[in-house]
Amino acid sequence: MKNKKLEANLSMAVSKIFSGLNMNALKFLLPLWMSPLTGATFRCTFAAVAFWVIGWFMPPEKSTTRDKWLLFLLGALGLYGFMFLYLTGLSKTTPVSSSIFTSLQPIWVFLIMVFFYKEKATGKKIIGISIGLIGALVCILTQQSDDLASDAFVGNMLCLISSIVYAIYLVLSQRILTSIGAMTMLKYTFSGAAVSAIIVSCIVGIDAPVFSLPFHWTPFLILMFVLVFPTTVSYMLLPVGLKYLKTTVVAIYGYLILIVATIASLALGQDRFSWTQTFAILFICAGVYLVEVAESKDKSADPLKAKK
Repeated sequence: MKNKKLEANLSMAVSKIFSGLNMNALKFLLPLWMSPLTGATFRCTFAAVAFWVIGWFMPPEKSTTRDKWLLFLLGALGLYGFMFLYLTGLSKTTPVSSSIFTSLQPIWVFLIMVFFYKEKATGKKIIGISIGLIGALVCILTQQSDDLASDAFVGNMLCLISSIVYAIYLVLSQRILTSIGAMTMLKYTFSGAAVSAIIVSCIVGIDAPVFSLPFHWTPFLILMFVLVFPTTVSYMLLPVGLKYLKTTVVAIYGYLILIVATIASLALGQDRFSWTQTFAILFICAGVYLVEVAESKDKSADPLKAKK
């Protein structure tokens, strides 16, 4: 079990580092080299095909037809909804701001558990949620649109909503994951997301100058990085962490996304240092930390690992 926990921690660290770099890579691509809708279609379809191919070389996993349909619907609505909202939001704001809202996911997870699964709301958790939401409001209300963020307010709001959608996906997928294998979950959730993405793309069309002539190698290689590492590898590693680590530990690893995205954004000139943004980051980190510490000290079972 000790080796499994070490493997899980390493998996989460690598997964979140790729997720942080993913924000900077996508910011480079959107919307100049491809539209957000096209980006979501590429990611969902590529990952679905990759997971089915990888699954052929892995031992078969037991699952019921009901589980498969639930995962498919969860992917079609939750996973695709998250990617659609997130990529659209990122195209209008900066990677640091988008990562700020990604860091709020543990707070949304806890609120979902309170309202729908009767999780206990302690004073420390309520204070943590309040501090985190203050940080989010600071980011939303103070960031101005400029050459790096074409519509900061709309972009931040879309990223905020996407983090809520992903929290719902995380809660539901984790509860199903207790009875099925990780590869089964990945195959069917991404298949559902791919079907939704293809249907939308058939209606609105594909917008991908990255494949136009003359061929541009830099955006193409960055797109390949996004599809292979943050999309496929990162999502493959995530269930390992979910299965062997407490949800609180998994959530804290989300800070890596914020750290990596901030360092890379400032180094690449995709964002500028801002005291209000720094204030928002500190408040959200403090808020999430309070929620996670309070939850870790709670004697009740881990909410996402509760039995059905």
